[in-house]
Amino acid sequence: MAQNILLIQANATDAAAVLNALSGSHKGHIEWVDTCALGLTRLAILGKQDQPQESGISAVLVDLQLPDAAGIGAFDRIYAANPQIPILILSSIQDEETAKLAIQRGAQDYLLKGRLDDHLLPKAIAGMIDRAAITEALFDEKERAQVTLNSIGDAVISTDVKGRVTYFNIVAEQLTGWQRAEALGRQLEDVFRLIDRNSRAVIPNPMDMATRTNEIVGIPATSILIRRDGVESAIEDSCAPIHNRRGDVTGAVMVFHDVSMSRALSQRLVHLAQHDSLTDLPNRDLLNERLTQAIAAAQRRHAALGVLYLDLDRFKHINDSLGHSVGDRLLQSVSHRLRECVRASDTVSRLGGDEFVILLLDVAHAQDAAICADKLIKAIGLLYTIDDIELHITVSIGIAVYPGDGTELKTLLQNADSAMYEAKEHGRNNYQFYRADLNSRAIERQLLENGLRHAIERNELELHYQPIVNLTTGAISGVEALLRWLHPPLGAVPAVDFISVAEESGLIVPIGQWALQQACAQFNDWQRARLPVPGLAVNISAVELRSRGFVDSVAATLSETGIDPGRLTLELTETFIMQDSKATKLVLNALRSLGVQLALDDFGTGYSSLSYVRRFPIDVLKVDRSFVLNLSSNADDASVVSAVINMGKSLRMRVVAEGVETPEQVEFLKEHGCSEAQGYHFSHPLRADAVPRFLRQPPKHTPTGQTAHSPRRQLST
Repeated sequence: MAQNILLIQANATDAAAVLNALSGSHKGHIEWVDTCALGLTRLAILGKQDQPQESGISAVLVDLQLPDAAGIGAFDRIYAANPQIPILILSSIQDEETAKLAIQRGAQDYLLKGRLDDHLLPKAIAGMIDRAAITEALFDEKERAQVTLNSIGDAVISTDVKGRVTYFNIVAEQLTGWQRAEALGRQLEDVFRLIDRNSRAVIPNPMDMATRTNEIVGIPATSILIRRDGVESAIEDSCAPIHNRRGDVTGAVMVFHDVSMSRALSQRLVHLAQHDSLTDLPNRDLLNERLTQAIAAAQRRHAALGVLYLDLDRFKHINDSLGHSVGDRLLQSVSHRLRECVRASDTVSRLGGDEFVILLLDVAHAQDAAICADKLIKAIGLLYTIDDIELHITVSIGIAVYPGDGTELKTLLQNADSAMYEAKEHGRNNYQFYRADLNSRAIERQLLENGLRHAIERNELELHYQPIVNLTTGAISGVEALLRWLHPPLGAVPAVDFISVAEESGLIVPIGQWALQQACAQFNDWQRARLPVPGLAVNISAVELRSRGFVDSVAATLSETGIDPGRLTLELTETFIMQDSKATKLVLNALRSLGVQLALDDFGTGYSSLSYVRRFPIDVLKVDRSFVLNLSSNADDASVVSAVINMGKSLRMRVVAEGVETPEQVEFLKEHGCSEAQGYHFSHPLRADAVPRFLRQPPKHTPTGQTAHSPRRQLST
């Protein structure tokens, strides 16, 4: 590559000597100027960095005895014009000291003018240019390294063998609080303080260890860096020794970064993976981990522990009718109450939906678990207010105790789950301990649920109709449609055995829609046949009433079957009206706007009061059969029945007594003004095709001379 040289020489003879010495070997262009000013001008033009390499200046040869500048001052001016271009001083013996001073200020070398020849001068120029190129390359490399180290996200510190700081990048300044200029030359311990997160003890200097051991050294995962202002940061780092060409250790370098945020995020991710996102309770995975550990500990210590399986009763009704937002907030409130009922050492977990499991450690006696369960039931049963909506909810709890009810995680959870379903079967809002026979019952329940899923399509469901009698006239005032399931392998399955399963699984909604459609269609057939059936009553589950679109479904059924809405009575339970009075009233008013009648079934078994019932558009109160059964022998039951009848009168409601089986019961009801009754005394539930035959039978006289249809004659059909 051609190397252009600028010669600044006042003496023409000396300039000719230089040109002659270079003429044989130099391949580039040599430009000669005789004043400092001209030299500076040419440097300004040809020495620019954006000049092509073939037209730029590769080196400057200068005699410091110039007409317009002399001595070190001349050098300073030329050097300042372009410090990157290497300069060779041409000096006389008398000016040799000045030439040496120029080297100290940036010149590459000097030669005595009297000793120039065609070997020495080209060699000196070539060496000077090479050294300048190497110096420039080293500068570029150092600058590149400096920019790189300041641009990366990690802090970098280096020290010499004595532990003094020799390098400190920008990130190191930020993390330590020390400026680079302050840190350089100090001992590392002055600017880099590490302590253990747990013990707060000082952690030894890792750079010193890397230097002494000549090995890469990491720091403990619990390391905390104390910044100059006292702020603490979790860091991760590694240190490595630095070697010279001979392999000797000359110091160490440390690269580290702040992991406070990433470590917090990691801990948060671990927490999220082990906790329920809605309630922040431990999830199934964390429960399994803790239960496994608890079983192992209990086995070593010969201790007991309790597993409580909780399921909120009819939560799905609330979720479906009021929306998931209300349902979620209710679950959060329930979770808070559960935590308050147990010790800090116990675990309250949410498995999903409305199911929770509580692990009780160190249970001295099984009764301790029962005491806790009773406390939970009372706490959950207290009133909830969400968005001005008042809610009541109950809980069913199953209890399994280690080791008696199982010694493995899966067994304990399954047995507690079986006990929970037993609590459901016992009317909900109670707890039950696991028994060995519950597993077979759980299997039976699963079989029932599986069968119910196909009962409609397989035509296994049918409706029977029980007459309702006017106690004043003895005439039939209507019939109540009662659901029956004819299961091929199991035979006739009692409603008490499958209705709760249908409600828990949500299958009651399509089954209820089918029942209402069938009952209304059958009633319409009777009306067209002019049979004396004035009214139809159909039981409606609270699950159906809470389901979306229920009112529209009833309206559609009335329209499709064409029956008079005033002849249809929908029977609902006290449980429904006790849940969220505002939403309940909206649903009941919507049904009343269709023209249907509303009955409160099994009245007296719940918590309804006169003032509470008055809030809703109820037309009929139905006295529960449990009170009617012992009218003649139990004064308390008789008082309840009498009170319900009087309540109905005061509210201008019809009162229907259920489960009437004896003439004595009929006489009591009539004496106290009960308007209607149903039960085996009048008729068992009938298939649809048996109803016309029942209506054609001659009536018999009641004890007071009134007439009623004889159950004996009905049973003989």
